[in-house]
Amino acid sequence: MIFAQTKIKTMAQRIIFSVSILLLCSYVLKAQVAKDSPLFIELKKQDSVFFERGFNQCDMDYLEETISSDLKFYHDQSGFQDRRLFFDNTRKYICGNSEEKPIRKLKEGSLNVFPLYNNGKLYGAIQHGIHHFYIRKKGKEDLWTGTAKFTSVWLKENDYWKLSDVLSYDHHDPKPEND
Repeated sequence: MIFAQTKIKTMAQRIIFSVSILLLCSYVLKAQVAKDSPLFIELKKQDSVFFERGFNQCDMDYLEETISSDLKFYHDQSGFQDRRLFFDNTRKYICGNSEEKPIRKLKEGSLNVFPLYNNGKLYGAIQHGIHHFYIRKKGKEDLWTGTAKFTSVWLKENDYWKLSDVLSYDHHDPKPEND
């Protein structure tokens, strides 16, 4: 009898846990904006322009305008960087060698956007996705060198998007079957 009661209690706990997970997943799925929504399209463009101009072309003036004054950048291999250190490292490691230039490309279909509201007013958005990194050498095809996940917080300041917080993690060598 006690064994049966314990088994029923365990099953009830599993059912409650499963229902809770399903409810949480449905909430998360609703929080993400549709990939054809104006906000998603705007933030996808923001991501594309940011990395093309700032990372791939090393447009430091553009980065100065687009990155928040209190940037917090967390990298799983090179640690925490504030705005100053981020710029130092970008100049040194991303933009320091034009013969072997690091390039970033977003994995098609991986981007998700989650709006941030305060009293019903949009003040920011969270982006999450996967990006691939390459080395570009003149006269050669880009060489795929790695993949990572990212989560970014964009804040809207005077109708202009500013990159505020970044998590860059799960860096690994290329794995074509999984990426």
